[in-house]
Amino acid sequence: MVGPVEVNYRPLVIGTGAYRADSFICGSAIHAGIVSNGKGGCGRITLLGNHNNFLSTKRHGIESIGYGSYFAKSFSVALDDTIRCSSDPRSALLFVSLMFTFALTIFSTSPKIFFPIFTLIFAHVSFVSDPPTASYRNITVLPDYVSMFAKRLLPAMFIAVVMYTATIRRTITGLTAQFEKALFWLGGFWIGALSNYTFDWIPISRLTAHDLDQQPGAKLALAIIILILAAIIAGQVYCFWLEGRLPCYLSLYALFISGIIVCLMIPGVNLRIHHYILALLFLPGTSIQTRPSLLYQGILLGLFVNGIARWDFDSILQTTDALRADAKFDSAIPQLLAPAINLGAESLVAKFAYGAPPDGVDGISVLVNDMERDRAFYNDGSDGARGSFEWTRPTNTEFNEYFRFAYVKNGRTLDYSKAGILFSNGTWSSETT
Repeated sequence: MVGPVEVNYRPLVIGTGAYRADSFICGSAIHAGIVSNGKGGCGRITLLGNHNNFLSTKRHGIESIGYGSYFAKSFSVALDDTIRCSSDPRSALLFVSLMFTFALTIFSTSPKIFFPIFTLIFAHVSFVSDPPTASYRNITVLPDYVSMFAKRLLPAMFIAVVMYTATIRRTITGLTAQFEKALFWLGGFWIGALSNYTFDWIPISRLTAHDLDQQPGAKLALAIIILILAAIIAGQVYCFWLEGRLPCYLSLYALFISGIIVCLMIPGVNLRIHHYILALLFLPGTSIQTRPSLLYQGILLGLFVNGIARWDFDSILQTTDALRADAKFDSAIPQLLAPAINLGAESLVAKFAYGAPPDGVDGISVLVNDMERDRAFYNDGSDGARGSFEWTRPTNTEFNEYFRFAYVKNGRTLDYSKAGILFSNGTWSSETT
């Protein structure tokens, strides 16, 4: 929430030069030109305190968000020659990993070469290209990375053995075109493993109804992906039919579909198909020695590695709360009555009253200019209820102020209302775009 607008699926960078304190630090540094998204960099953050009128500009691939009022804290990002900044080793490490796996693929005809390649790419994702989030309690992230790598690699290797036995061995055994194997199979493997770069442009973050509704372009992208998958599946079905193995694989996928239907019918949880699950579902359909199958199998293996190394074995069945993450609750919103505004010579006093609350809520939270200014509980008032909020400001203020209200339940803030605007001239409007 930034003033009268809600911001989704873009970097939260508010302002130019001076950035609002809740802006993403790395995004702000990229916008300021201090660091780059590809190579990183170093700079110095300076706290500026209260600031107003944050400007919107587009710089270095990031369009910052404008905000025309005041905020209690802000910061700036600048270069500092006294800071020694080490270079980013990711590009060099990627080159080394690519060359090593390429050499293994070219100079070995054994299908078992899959296992060292799988392990190396898993390690590259875990430590270099897309490492998991480390604990903020540690002064260095390496121990966390090593711990999570060891935790996730062992079960992943067990699954790798199953994938190798059921699918991969048939696809890469006896191949003599080593360069084609490296180009299609290994190349696809790296494309999938680096999906945070290679597929980052696709406007789909999660395959949930809420995310597809909220993210611009997500439904169109999903429709295009479904069409591409349909064409690929048709081609693979034809190849299996030519080999005489189609009935066996149709039975296998009928079993998969039955399992998905059973999961959909389980009450109290939601089915979530992670990209590592998609890889496992589609991999059996690539057990053919054709160039397209080599490419498809490589991409699916890479998606599996990226999914596990970065996100671990997240459950295929999730509760609504777990699936929601930081999305809206679709909860009731406080009904705001027309505020009583008293405009004096030196100060303006606005009193906001609420309608009757629904059952089960404990209180109300009030945001003023995106900062929580009040959290009142219904058992705090002398009459057993808090039904209003009073706001005082100087009469001569130059800026509009934005108010949002939300119920509190079990210590957790529910959905905030759209912003109401208290204009600088003392008038009020609850209509926001």
